Amino acid sequence: MPIALFALTIAAYAIGTTEFVIVGLLPTVASDLHISLPLAGLIVSVYALGVTFGAPVLTALTGRIERKPLLLGLMALFIIGNAAAALAPSYELLLVARVLSAFAHGVFFSVGSTIAADLVPEDRRASAIAMMFMGLTVAIVTGVPLGTYIGQTFGWRATFWAVTALGVVAFIGIAALLPNTLSKAAAARLVDQVRVLGSGRLLIVFAMTALGYGGTFVAFTYLAPILQEITGFSEGSVSLILVLYGIAIAIGNVIGGKIANRDPVRALIGLFVAQAAVLVLFTFTAPSPVLTLVTLAALGFLSFANVPGLQLYVVQLAKQHRPGAVDVASALNIAAFNLGIAVGAWLGGLVVSSPLGLGSTPFVGAMLVAVALVLTLWSGALDRRTVLFEQPA
Repeated sequence: MPIALFALTIAAYAIGTTEFVIVGLLPTVASDLHISLPLAGLIVSVYALGVTFGAPVLTALTGRIERKPLLLGLMALFIIGNAAAALAPSYELLLVARVLSAFAHGVFFSVGSTIAADLVPEDRRASAIAMMFMGLTVAIVTGVPLGTYIGQTFGWRATFWAVTALGVVAFIGIAALLPNTLSKAAAARLVDQVRVLGSGRLLIVFAMTALGYGGTFVAFTYLAPILQEITGFSEGSVSLILVLYGIAIAIGNVIGGKIANRDPVRALIGLFVAQAAVLVLFTFTAPSPVLTLVTLAALGFLSFANVPGLQLYVVQLAKQHRPGAVDVASALNIAAFNLGIAVGAWLGGLVVSSPLGLGSTPFVGAMLVAVALVLTLWSGALDRRTVLFEQPA
């Protein structure tokens, strides 16, 4: 792999860290800014919404800009956003800073994927894209727990300064290593995105993605307070538990891809059933430290195991129903993942502030996954009916 690819991987690592590290720091941020946990949870929702709606619009608007200057501009925006978060004197300004970082996030992965593919021969493009996204996976396993530890030890602002430093390293790497002559793919126009959203079949899958992936975030957003207030773990233990969760996520992502290769719908049905069951189980195991660790390992595995299947299924359906906009459908499904995070975190905040309380977040998350399961069964039935009608008499 060319060394320039590692600059993209470092950038992906920094972006992945800043997206999820706030989960481990919610109690610390809430205490420092004198806000409630549900308000702190909106920091997760606002970031995810920034990715969801910022990525398609900004990708379309920046289509004429050369790739390397665009990538450098995005990393500069990322650095500014995280530095602003570290300096934010109030909750409102912290939200604004997070939105700036989110805008950089969404466009980076859209543009970065095409750049990574262009850096290698055609037969190694998938491996190059996987290499870039490995930065995101490694961030979940190491960056998030380490950032949580830094925040708990030196204050949450120190975590954002550390991520800002990672952004500077990535900026320098991109400036020094990325070639100046990069091919520029035609940007997806907003009208193309609207046409994809006009497909009822694809809308079902986007809803499956948002609810099935986002269901876990009803509880995961508030994992730190659950572990401290309900299970009884110390604040320092949270970062170590996030390592366990991250390893389970990485394993689930790999195995989930293998399971979904042949029949994504069948795989998703099984994964959603298991995911909903484990979330319900977590409602009852949360008071026990040992059972919580076992449950979280299973939940981490399942929460990302559905990602490859959902992405593959969207591509398959797009080839049938919107063959001229497969890439657009794939990008919109990435937006659906982030919409799921936003909805899950927001709903979790409502549960925490309601009479149900913190301990009910896993159960409510299971209900979202159950709806995703119903949609998957419906979509699978529509697939079978389409095949039946297409068969010759």
